[in-house]
Amino acid sequence: MTIRTILVDDEPLAIQGLELRLQAHDDVEIVEKCSNGREAIRAIKTQKPDLVFLDIQMPGFDGFSVVQGLMEVEPPLFVFVTAYSDHAVRAFEAQAVDYLMKPVEESRLAKTLDSVRQRLSEKRGVEEVEKLREVLADVAPDAAADMATGSGGEHSANRFEKLINIKDRGQIFRVDVDTIERIDAAGDYMCIYTGDNTLILRETMKDLEKRLDPRRFQRVHRSTIVNLDLVKQVKPHTNGECFLVLNSGASVKVSRSYRDVVARFVH
Repeated sequence: MTIRTILVDDEPLAIQGLELRLQAHDDVEIVEKCSNGREAIRAIKTQKPDLVFLDIQMPGFDGFSVVQGLMEVEPPLFVFVTAYSDHAVRAFEAQAVDYLMKPVEESRLAKTLDSVRQRLSEKRGVEEVEKLREVLADVAPDAAADMATGSGGEHSANRFEKLINIKDRGQIFRVDVDTIERIDAAGDYMCIYTGDNTLILRETMKDLEKRLDPRRFQRVHRSTIVNLDLVKQVKPHTNGECFLVLNSGASVKVSRSYRDVVARFVH
């Protein structure tokens, strides 16, 4: 994930100092530098950055005026940078990710960028789910219509397991169901795949399905259950089939008889 960034400050030395500190973060790409608020508004509308480091006190348009000038477009994330602490409350009222005091400390900047990465990850996650909806709607339009009306949403999440105890190789593992990516059946045994482990559970798929929230865990093949929250891509295939690409990179085939189920429960 590259964080496309614009720096805005009327003091060239302040921009140079911030640019120097940002060089330590490989995922930050500075796409433009601006010396006043009007330049900043034009650059943000043109470049559509992910992040803007914005000085508050500048001649003409100050930092808050820049934010107000972007109300008609989808704004980037803002981090206010200033020499005056008395603007802090107003900065957070403007929905800033953070508020940095000059001169910017490297450790403080690192924490701010961690917050930025988390915000961007959440935002891009929502965007990916929307793309997923669109692709699945093409694959199974009837099911997409059911999803739009809320079909299948009557299950209560409180009924289902949050942790599953798995006895494997002489040990008992307590597995958070949120970490389960997929489950493959092998007779009366289940292979449970998490982000960093594979465990064997002696239980039938039918019984295991009853313990998992169907809004998230759905059978996409006769012998496979997938955690829909961990699907990052759908690849349509021939004969009405498709493949789900999971966060780990694993690819799972969705047979024609189960594709409507998948579309209905992606959220």
